[in-house]
Amino acid sequence: MPIFNRRRFLALAGIASAAAVLPRAFGAAATARVVVVGGGFGGATVAKYLRMWGGNQIAVTLIEPNASHVACILSNLVVTGALSMDRITLAYTALREKHGVAVVQARVTAINYGSSTTRGTVSLSNGQTLDYDHLVLSPGIDFIPPPDDPGAWDPNVTPHAWQAGTQTLLLKKQLASMQDRDTFVVTVPRAPYRCPPGPYERACVVADYLKRKRRNLARVVVLDANAGIQAEPVAFGEAFYSIYKGMIEYVPNATVSSVISQTRSIITSAGTWSNVRVLNYIPNQRAAAIGPPGSANRGWPLLNAQEFVPVDPLTYGVSGHPNVHVIGDACAVPASEGRAVPKSGHMANAEAKVCVDAILRALNNQEPDTNVATGSACFSPITATKASWLSANYNYGDIYDAAGKVKGKGMHRVDLGEAPGTNGDNYQDMFTWAEGLFADSFV
Repeated sequence: MPIFNRRRFLALAGIASAAAVLPRAFGAAATARVVVVGGGFGGATVAKYLRMWGGNQIAVTLIEPNASHVACILSNLVVTGALSMDRITLAYTALREKHGVAVVQARVTAINYGSSTTRGTVSLSNGQTLDYDHLVLSPGIDFIPPPDDPGAWDPNVTPHAWQAGTQTLLLKKQLASMQDRDTFVVTVPRAPYRCPPGPYERACVVADYLKRKRRNLARVVVLDANAGIQAEPVAFGEAFYSIYKGMIEYVPNATVSSVISQTRSIITSAGTWSNVRVLNYIPNQRAAAIGPPGSANRGWPLLNAQEFVPVDPLTYGVSGHPNVHVIGDACAVPASEGRAVPKSGHMANAEAKVCVDAILRALNNQEPDTNVATGSACFSPITATKASWLSANYNYGDIYDAAGKVKGKGMHRVDLGEAPGTNGDNYQDMFTWAEGLFADSFV
């Protein structure tokens, strides 16, 4: 595997901007307690860097119901059999043994957000109650069922595979069962959703798999709830209309109203597809619940109209709760119109470092740094041997509405790069990028 040129890697991956945050030494006399909820890329990175940058005066507890994290990154290659599940399964061993993070395998049952003068508490399914000076919430996403007869959708029959693990293996099994003339339907959720290129990438690698397995006249239908391709339009446009011409059918403006899992049928504003061989329904998404069923705002102190948590991008704090921070897929970062901050593992890693720096400054009674930058990169396999890439970098400052007028402060996208073509070098670089991100977050 070729090694990335360092400058090229940093430019593509956005790691330069994310790692440029240089925290001031934590000098408080007492040990501060930080509880982190969620062990994905956001939560793992926060826990690791709090200990790396804060030292022994920061006690960090990571709450995660699963024994390990299964990454969505590269998971489409598990679906096609190109990778094993082990390759994307990330343990918490280094966080415990190398960095001194207390990892508790449990679920959150309740959160008391405290006040400006009192510590908050987190109650767990194992009976523990933990108090905190700062709380970082990075639980990821929940799914919004289709509006008409939501009970007709059963993810154990028509999987989403948008939370990697058993769903990934179920979709892999269903794909392997496809025969000549069969149809694979995949949906693209309404934006914003986790991993903007992901559904299009999945359509491509599934089509490639069917070609290589000589499934004659098998086809892939992409039902996009949005008006157009949401990421890497050049690469995926070429894939849909050239590489897989006649095999992939792309349907925009396909809002899903109903999914009948038992017959593998889906009803959308653009038409109905019935009795398909594989129905990979990826629902619309929102911040994952952190409270018990029926709790107000599903346990969150604040949600926006799309049911994500608005945050201050200098601290990732929640309005009215300065010691509560939300990062990763669950948060909504203010950005310029048409230049939204993506929900991705790489962006969660970048946000985590900004959040850690802000927590350390707060504990030192210092103002947050305003020289904040984040970045995200993503490689997308298009065939079994070729890939594309996308990168975006954001700086804190003025953000703009659709007319170009300043609407406030937030993260403004300063560049957006897409690979000029799909090739084998990109495919190999994809693994270097992923392994570097895995190590930075979990090792």
